[in-house]
Amino acid sequence: MSNYFYVSPEQLIKDRAEFAQKGIARGRSIVAAIYDVGIVLVAENQSASLNKISEIYDRIVFAGVGKYNEFDRLREAGIRWADSTGFTYSREDVDVRALANYYAQHLGDMFTEGPKPLEVEIIVAQLGGSVRPTKLYRVAYEGTIADEPHFAVVGGDADSIRDRLAAVEQEVHDLPTTLRNAVAALSGPERTIEVSDLEVAILEDRGTRRTFVRLTDAQTAELLGV
Repeated sequence: MSNYFYVSPEQLIKDRAEFAQKGIARGRSIVAAIYDVGIVLVAENQSASLNKISEIYDRIVFAGVGKYNEFDRLREAGIRWADSTGFTYSREDVDVRALANYYAQHLGDMFTEGPKPLEVEIIVAQLGGSVRPTKLYRVAYEGTIADEPHFAVVGGDADSIRDRLAAVEQEVHDLPTTLRNAVAALSGPERTIEVSDLEVAILEDRGTRRTFVRLTDAQTAELLGV
């Protein structure tokens, strides 16, 4: 005869939250910030091929921190969702709020009913246009959505980075200033992040349908003035 051990729902939720938080804390943080004509995303990432920041659709970008294989599956699922929605209806019907809700439902289901919660936090952002405004959403491991008005931070040291960034990002700046503020917030006062260890991408209108650009080390260094 098997013995079953009772765990209260409150304790189970607490244990799952601690498990997910520990996995996310091991990941380097990501900052997304709105500047005067676009959105910049900055990640501390020493890998040249395992990208944390990726394009989802024409004006939508995804960034994930935590367990790479888990947030990369979310990225792929988001691309399929966006392509399917755009094909079934129209490209204009692909909206970042609906995408954030799609991710939140999946993360929430995995947190409460899955074999284990996903060890990820993600940012989805949309560059505004004639129909929709520029938006930033942060989706937590348990499915909570946060609508961020100016910048978003995810990752292990998110609270400290958010405080440093809030002190300087009180208004909208140009791209070089916003990028410098984001990198300074990521690195903190006691260390310096090399340009080669940064992954930087922007969403900006350039007269074409696609707005996503992944910056090279040389472009990043020029904007940072180093």
